[in-house]
Amino acid sequence: MDVITTITMNPVLAGVEPDSKQTLEVAVDDAAPRPLTPVMPRRGLSHLPERPPVDIEFTDLTYTVPQGRKGSKMILRSVSGLFRSGELTAILGPSGAGKSTLLNVLAGYKTGDATGTININGRPRDAAVFRKLSRYIMQEDLLQQHITVLESMTIAADLKLGNTLSRAQKRTAIDEILDMLRLTKARDTQTSKLSGGERKRLSIAQELVNNPPVIFLDEPTTGLDDLSSSQCIQLLKMLARGGRTVICSVHTPSAKLFDMFDHVYIVSEGQCVFQGKGRDIVPFLSSLGLQCPKTYNPADFMVEAASGEYGNHTERMSAAVDNGRCYRWCKDPRTLQHQSSRTDIVNTSPSANYDFSSSSFMQFRILMYRNLLQTWRDSGYLLLVASMHFFVALIIGMLFYQMGNDGSKTIFNFGFCFTCIIVFMYIPMLPILLKFPGEVQLLKREYFNRWYSLNAYFCAMTVARLPTQIILGLLYIALVYPITDQPLEPMRLLKFSIICLLVSVVSESFGLIIGSTLSLVNSMFVGPAFSVPFMLLAVYGMGNGSDENAIPLHYRLAMSLSYLRYGLEGIVISIYGDHRASLVCPDSEVYCPLQDPRQLLREMGMEHVKYWVDVVALVSSFILFRLLSYTVLRVRLSTTKPIPAVNFISRMVKTHLNINLR
Repeated sequence: MDVITTITMNPVLAGVEPDSKQTLEVAVDDAAPRPLTPVMPRRGLSHLPERPPVDIEFTDLTYTVPQGRKGSKMILRSVSGLFRSGELTAILGPSGAGKSTLLNVLAGYKTGDATGTININGRPRDAAVFRKLSRYIMQEDLLQQHITVLESMTIAADLKLGNTLSRAQKRTAIDEILDMLRLTKARDTQTSKLSGGERKRLSIAQELVNNPPVIFLDEPTTGLDDLSSSQCIQLLKMLARGGRTVICSVHTPSAKLFDMFDHVYIVSEGQCVFQGKGRDIVPFLSSLGLQCPKTYNPADFMVEAASGEYGNHTERMSAAVDNGRCYRWCKDPRTLQHQSSRTDIVNTSPSANYDFSSSSFMQFRILMYRNLLQTWRDSGYLLLVASMHFFVALIIGMLFYQMGNDGSKTIFNFGFCFTCIIVFMYIPMLPILLKFPGEVQLLKREYFNRWYSLNAYFCAMTVARLPTQIILGLLYIALVYPITDQPLEPMRLLKFSIICLLVSVVSESFGLIIGSTLSLVNSMFVGPAFSVPFMLLAVYGMGNGSDENAIPLHYRLAMSLSYLRYGLEGIVISIYGDHRASLVCPDSEVYCPLQDPRQLLREMGMEHVKYWVDVVALVSSFILFRLLSYTVLRVRLSTTKPIPAVNFISRMVKTHLNINLR
């Protein structure tokens, strides 16, 4: 029985004029009281560009993946569906049903092995234009470290909005977004200190900077407690009410969360088994002879039914909605909808405001500032690497103490030259192998969501890392060079330093190739292992004099590919070349066979080596390794199917070596 209750509101608490009388008549069902749903205020984004509403319609979408030597496996089986703007859509299903795959294909994150039709507002999707319209927030809340929430938002605004808004307008837009997502109190908190819910909201806030009309989210409630999950879904619902198309995959939501979704799309075994309103799931299952208990969560019961807990009903459920071609299931067959009603056309002209709003140079400047800021604030890492250079320099200095000008220990000083090459190979390379595989995952998100171009990112990363390498390298040289009593001549010291720093940047570039290709564990194994041939080839054949015929041709070709050999030659020439005078032979020694530096050069086969040739070889190696790492990153970040040769090699490695290149 419904009764009408009149409530008189306190005008002060209600936020109205005190002299106005405010009453509210509420229909109360004394038999079944309804739970209260928190209402979130609707705030506008006043300074952000307007975007058109976007409906996403897909038909006969199929996706297959290679399965080792067994051929391929079909993940999606000719599914269809329609996701409208202004609605919060949830993609549900059992584990392995294809939820994330469907989301990835619709977002354009995976397109290589997908077939079918995807229409945007009734027109075939242009993948390049759609990437500018949409943003994809992945399951892992990957955020840039060592910067605050406000700094993170400011950098995102500068990259995405460029000069289209003034500094004051950007600040206003950022304040509105932070207020809307309840991040105002955490604006000065570093991202590493945020809670799980705050990290998720910040990930969403960064993508709202340029007001995208389509937002994809992969399991946004994973890892959050019930309250944080509820707040996250309320936020997404509010964003959808602003005219956006919000699509997320969710793994078995609670009844409270399930009731918040406007549209539900359920998949099982790669097929669509339901599409429509959440409240229609119980009648839908009843029509198939599956009765959901009153005390049961409809979402849980539906997922269990799709999993085969109550028998194999997947084919029947899929047939009832025509594998998704029935866009809105309901009790009355006459009201079933099988096509989209929107015919708006998204502007795809070059003048549309969907391209990078900031120039390449501006992106380079912003990214370099971010990298330098993160490096400066990572005091623990700076202290660690500085201490490592200091102690390694002291240890090597003690091992080769005062050997630089001792004619009786020339061969030991040659060992010092080789040791310096090893130091400048491993110390710069290992941190890259440890950190860059994780950074690639963050790069994937930012690059896919069109924060910046890969050219700007790669150039900024290259330039921003140089100051730290140069300073730390000079710290090592400043300690070890005088301790070992090397010749204190400015030109020799300059040549020695140039070769050491070049070996350092080339080694880092070599580490970038491996870190861009492999996972963290595989990188830490492959990097040091692949460095061994470079070290062996750097000294192979030395001691045979200048007789090149003593070394087979194929070994000489391999030696020419080792950048460490050019580094070793450059260091030896910088110390012993340029007609250096004879070394001091101690009185305690009867004879010093290598007292004359030219004799050492003859023994090592370096009598005709040119210093500038070694410098050019190292610079060429640096450029080559950087180009290779850039190419690997470009291929890895590409969402389209790679060229056949690359695709074949990738599948062979995954199949036979069980190494995950991605």
